Amino acid sequence: MRLTAGGALALLAGSAAARPRREHVIVLDAGHGGIDPGAIGVSGVYEKDVVFAVTREAARLLDAQRGFKVVLTRDSDEFVALRERVRRARAAGASLFLSIHADALPNASMRGASVFTLSEKASDKLAEALAARENKVDLIAGIDLSQQSPEVSSILIDLARRQTTNDSIRLARTLVRELGRNVPLLRDGLHSAGFAVLKAPDVPSALVETGCLSNRQEEKLLRSPSYQRKIAAILARAIEAHFGRTA
Repeated sequence: MRLTAGGALALLAGSAAARPRREHVIVLDAGHGGIDPGAIGVSGVYEKDVVFAVTREAARLLDAQRGFKVVLTRDSDEFVALRERVRRARAAGASLFLSIHADALPNASMRGASVFTLSEKASDKLAEALAARENKVDLIAGIDLSQQSPEVSSILIDLARRQTTNDSIRLARTLVRELGRNVPLLRDGLHSAGFAVLKAPDVPSALVETGCLSNRQEEKLLRSPSYQRKIAAILARAIEAHFGRTA
């Protein structure tokens, strides 16, 4: 059966409505790992170790909440390619993807957390590339697009990407709000860029920089287990708030 372009939105909405209700699958992505240390702090601490500790604590807190299932893209000090992180998230049926990092800036006086969503420019290029792919089976929402015209496939992918983008922005704003209540923010806190790990077309995603390892004061905090637990609790609260669990 082939669709007209006018039926594309109805198909996408109908498919979502037909899926049974399930727990929220939260995919937490600890940045870097293995041979990739990420940023190196002024005292020599590795970003990969700081964010892994934060990620594990956030996972523990969310796992304790009914209705959440937490999946980690890495559960040890291993290198995982960026596209593989996205693949693991989508394979898990992610409701949300949060990549957790710590920054290093040329200006050592700068400090604060920040949150990123995928830039519009990157999003448009991705949608174009996805629409051109020959094998479109199971690309979005479990819908088989292989029998659809290129025009309809492009519309469906664009609709999915638009909804994902809106949800990603809402998630990012919630993260900025919760972080801003508790820790310093870098500039206004909310930014966009073409991060590869944010490019799943059907998974709301954001990337959080938990602070600046290049700032001596903030690096000291980020090395502290108590501060790592604090950041993890903030991230967990933001995710709960995103799903309407908290105010």
